[in-house]
Amino acid sequence: MNEITPLKPGPRTTADVSLRQALLDSRQRWRDLVMTVADIVFETDAAGRFIFLAPDPVLGWPTATLIGQPAELLLACDAESNAFNPFRLAVPIKRRRAWLKRVDGSLVMLSCSGGPLLDADGRVVGARGLGMDWTEFDAEAGHNAAALRRGEVLDHILWRMGREVMAPRMMQAALDGLMNAVGAEGAAVIDLGRETDPALIHSAGRGADDIKIEAAALLATSSGAVDAAAKDGRPIVVANCRTRFGINAGIALWRSPGVRQWDHEDCLLLRSAASLICMVLEHEAIQQEMGRQARTDPLTGLLNRRAFLEEMERHIDRLDREQLPGTLMFADLDDFKPVNDRLRHEAGDEVLQRTATILRNAVRPSDVVARLGGDEFALWMNGADHLTAAERADHLCAAVPEILREFAGDGGPLPTVSIGIATREAGSGEPVDSLLRRADQAMYLVKRQGRGHWHVARAEGA
Repeated sequence: MNEITPLKPGPRTTADVSLRQALLDSRQRWRDLVMTVADIVFETDAAGRFIFLAPDPVLGWPTATLIGQPAELLLACDAESNAFNPFRLAVPIKRRRAWLKRVDGSLVMLSCSGGPLLDADGRVVGARGLGMDWTEFDAEAGHNAAALRRGEVLDHILWRMGREVMAPRMMQAALDGLMNAVGAEGAAVIDLGRETDPALIHSAGRGADDIKIEAAALLATSSGAVDAAAKDGRPIVVANCRTRFGINAGIALWRSPGVRQWDHEDCLLLRSAASLICMVLEHEAIQQEMGRQARTDPLTGLLNRRAFLEEMERHIDRLDREQLPGTLMFADLDDFKPVNDRLRHEAGDEVLQRTATILRNAVRPSDVVARLGGDEFALWMNGADHLTAAERADHLCAAVPEILREFAGDGGPLPTVSIGIATREAGSGEPVDSLLRRADQAMYLVKRQGRGHWHVARAEGA
C-alpha cells in the first residue's frame, strides 16, 4: 500500500508578501487618517470598560491608566445623570455632542460617532466610536458647553431634591448630588451667625469637622464671591448662602489631599448650586417655623396645650428612668375678665404676655411653661417636689399682683393668680391624666377659697 506523504508548505510567493504588506500599509494609512480627524478612538466591553484607546495620551490621560477602567471616568457628569454617554451605545450614532473631562479637570466638547459591538447572536457586547474636539473651534461653544454642563448638573440635583419632602433630606440629596458632580470628598453648610466656633448645619462625605474653621474664615472674607484655599493638602472652595430670612450661612466643598485644585468652572458651578442651597435653607426655616407655630401660643410664645402634654410625657419618661419626681402647677389668673371689659382686649393681651414672662422667669430653662387657653397657664418642673413647687407658687402669688397692679385702675379688682400643685413621685406610675386632674382640682379649690394663693393636691388614694 502506498503511503501518502504530507505536503510541506512552500515558500511564500512574492504576491503573498506584497499582499500582506499592502494590508499593513492600508491599516496604517487608515489609522493615520482617523487620528488626523479624531481626538479619541475607543472600544469598550459589555461592562463599559475601555479595551482600546487612541491616541496616547488621550485628552491628557495616559491610555495605560484607562484601559480596563470604567469609561464613565471621563464623563463630565456622574453616571446617574441624564447626560449622553458615548461609551455605551445601543444604536449607531453620528455627531452626537458629549462632554468629557481632560486630565486637568477642564471640559472638552466632543462630536461623537460610533455604534454598538454585537456578538454572533446580536447581543451588545461593547461599543466602538470616535470623537472630535469642537471646543477650540469656537470659544463661545466652550462657554456654552460649560453652561449646559452646569445646567445638567443642577437639573440632576433638583431631580434628587424633588424626590424628598422634608428639608433636611432635600439638603442631603443636594449635597450628595453636588459632591458626585465635582468629585468632592465632602460638602458642608456652615452657620456663620456665630462669632466663635462655626457650626455645621448640614454635612456630607468626610472631613467636615477638619475644615469648618478655615472654610468659615474664607466665607467671612469672600463677600459673596467664591474663593479657594487648601488645608492639610485638601483643596477647599466656598460660596456664601445668605437667605432672605436673615440666615447667614455658606457652603464648602473639599477634595482629598493630592487631588487637583478647583478650577474656574468648579467655582461657577458652586456659585450656581449655592442658590439651591439657599432655597433649601429657606424651605427648612419655613418648615421649622410651621412646626413651631403648630406647638406655640401665638400671643405669649409659650407652648400650647397639645405641645405641653407631649413634653410632659417625654419628660416623665426620662424622670422615671432617673427615679426623680416632677411637679405640675396650674396657674389661673383671677379677675382677668374685668380688665378686658374696662380696658379693652389690647390691655388684656398685655396682661397675658406679662404673666407669661413672669412664669417663664420663675422656672429653669429645662422646665416647661405653657398657655393652655384663655387665662389658664401650666408649668412642669423636672426633679421638683411639692416643697420646691410651693416656694415657686409663693413667689408667683406675690409677684403677679405687683407687676399687674397698673391694670386694676381706680377701684377695679387687682389681678391675682390661683395655683394648684400636683407632684408625681418617682416610680409612682401615675398617668398624666390623673396628674392633670389633681392639679386642676387643687386650683379650683383655691378659687372657691378666696383666690390669690396656692394649694397642694394629695396623691390619689392617699
